[in-house]
Amino acid sequence: MKKLRLEYSSLLQGNFSLGKRNLLFVFQVNCPGCFFYGFPIMNHLSEKYQDQINFLGMSTAFEDFQLNTEEHTRLLLEEKILVGETKKAFEAHPNDLQLPTINFPITMDVLSDASFINPENITHIGNHFPNYSDASIEEQKQFDQNIKDYLNRNPIIPVTFTLNQFRGTPTFVLFDQENTILDHWFGHRPVEEIETIIKHWL
Repeated sequence: MKKLRLEYSSLLQGNFSLGKRNLLFVFQVNCPGCFFYGFPIMNHLSEKYQDQINFLGMSTAFEDFQLNTEEHTRLLLEEKILVGETKKAFEAHPNDLQLPTINFPITMDVLSDASFINPENITHIGNHFPNYSDASIEEQKQFDQNIKDYLNRNPIIPVTFTLNQFRGTPTFVLFDQENTILDHWFGHRPVEEIETIIKHWL
């Protein structure tokens, strides 16, 4: 089973320590779906399973770097200020949408620069793809170069998001105290389906 590479600079809200079971929720502040689905589900789960699971939200940035920042994450937590498409969505539906209270610890993904692009990280990313480890040396070199070219096009590289090759936000990862990934999913799933997954591992 794969290991979660979890790296963050500091906690912006609450306290987090690894437990027997942990649930990571990866979001962007400029991601309406994270607010419509992700936060309400995390609040529900953290209230219901607080004695069995440790919960952590992680703000990240793989796009819209001027909006998905630590500053805007702090404004969300401290003053309930929304930005970008999230703000527009809530303003367009004032009677249907309400900003949920965030009841669990929040941290910020490490946002790196080109210094992230080193052989160890390139190989780690490559191993997420089928047949990478079985490829010839020349094929691996070409694959590595493709990864480098992609990363070099980005002014900011979100470390946890990139090392784990998440598909987007919201992303959820259930993992244990050794950072072994037990299950993970991307996007919205019914809460009943998520609870079935969680109960399987409790």
